[in-house]
This record gives sequence, structure tokens and C-alpha cells, in this order.
Amino acid sequence: MDLKYLHTFRTIIDEGSFSKAAKKLNYTQSTITFQIGQLEQELSARLFEKIGRRMVLTKAGEHLIPYVDEVLDSVKKLHCFEQDLMACQGELFMGVGETLLCYKLPSILKEFHRQAPKARLFIRSMNCYEIRDELLKGTLDLGLFYENVGGFGTGLNIRSMGEFPVVLVASPRVKKAFPDFRTPDREIPLPFVINEPNCIFRQMFESYLREKSIRLDHTIELWSIPTIKNLVKNDMGISFLPEFTVREELERGELEVIRTDMGHPSISAVCACHKNKWVSPLMRLFMDLCNILV
Repeated sequence: MDLKYLHTFRTIIDEGSFSKAAKKLNYTQSTITFQIGQLEQELSARLFEKIGRRMVLTKAGEHLIPYVDEVLDSVKKLHCFEQDLMACQGELFMGVGETLLCYKLPSILKEFHRQAPKARLFIRSMNCYEIRDELLKGTLDLGLFYENVGGFGTGLNIRSMGEFPVVLVASPRVKKAFPDFRTPDREIPLPFVINEPNCIFRQMFESYLREKSIRLDHTIELWSIPTIKNLVKNDMGISFLPEFTVREELERGELEVIRTDMGHPSISAVCACHKNKWVSPLMRLFMDLCNILV
């Protein structure tokens, strides 16, 4: 979500109209309208409605205000934090799930290095169970992983990074040949192309297959999400992946979603540290960026 859309929304509230907000921000009114339209699309809610000649807040818009204020306040705190960059030095040891590392972390790292250029990051791509265990041992400073690991007691401090849908995908050709993953007790002559056995979303889909008594031909086990996608795009089987990892391929028509009876499966990402670990300015900066930029 683009922060400038939230800033525009707050300015409209403060100034009382789209036209006054445009003047305040030095935008055209069409730009204001576009940005609010994008925000409404991302939130799947109407924030303003036209009554007479005026645009007034909807109930959804009213409810959004405190959330926007909280985000913008956090951004202000981060800007103030730039004045004390000398505190943001040292080393940070992190374990990150591969999908988060590939698709969610780059924007965070870019901003982190801008704000703390003297920091040294040591990042390991790890599965979620390893990250949880290493955090509990105290050998990692921070972990970015999926909390669907079956619990971690009270030993960790957790910050949510959001909930993300997971989808079953195949090439258009494979989907046309094998569109049914709902009928139980059947064999489907396709390989399952996926990450290692402790992969959270692999476990979710394999559990679904067992419940449905659906048997696939075999499993192709890989450690690289881009390689998994390339095989599936080239008719080599199916995969079950977080939607954000295949969004571009879905938009281009290179992959398609196959419906299941799983409802709306999702995974929840978190940024965590040991509850007894001192949260350094470096750690706090990174955790704050995870909240804002994911």
C-alpha cells in the first residue's frame, strides 16, 4: 500500500474537500481522485460518497481514520529516528523464510539501509520451524516467518506482518487437462512441485490431499521458488504457493488458479525476537519497517 495514498486521505479529512487537499498537496484534483480510488480498491471499500456536490466520508472511511493516523504517526517517528542514526550501528542476525526473503524483504532492506547505512545484516534463508527454534535459543536477533508452525508459547515477542492467501496454481494447459481438485478418492497423474517437507504451505496442501484421498503421481522437491514457478509454467505439474509469489505470473496468464475445497487458505507472517532479548535501536527500526512496508 502506497503511503502517499494514506497521506492524501488524511489531508482530505483535515482540509474538508478534495479540491482543498489538491491545493494543499500541490496535486491536480484528478490525482487526488485517482489516489483515493486506488486506496478504495486496495481496501475493497468505498471511503467517500457524493451527496449533492460534496464528497463525504462513508462509515468505512470514518472507521479508517484511526488506522491511518497510527500509520502516519509511525512514519513520523521513523523520520525522527533518522536524527539519531549513530544509534543504528552494529550487527543484526536474521533468519527469513524464502518466500518472504524473495518477495517481501527487498523493499524493507532498501529502506533499512537508507536509514541505517552503517548497520551490518547477516541474513539466512531458513524454514519456519528452524527460525522459531533458533529464536527461542537466542541465536538469532530477528526472524521473519509464518506463524503457522504450531505455536511458540510465550517465549517470543511477535509483530504481525499480515495474512496472505495461498493458491493452487498450474499452467493454463495443465489446468485445462486437470481442473478438478475437489472430487475425493481419485488419482491425478501430476507431480507436486514444491519446497522441502517442512514448508508450511506444502504441509497445508498435503493435509488437504490426505483428507480428500487425492493421490498425485509424485513430488518434485526444490528449494528455489523461482525454479518451482518456472517448472509449473512449463507444464511440469502443480504447486501451492503464497499468492504474492505468483501474482505477476497470474496477471500475465502464465499461471492460473485451480479451485479447491479449502475455502480461502492463508498464512500469517510475523517478525519476532526472543522476549528476553534487548530490542536495540537497530532491531526496532527493522521491526517498524516490517509493519509499515509489507
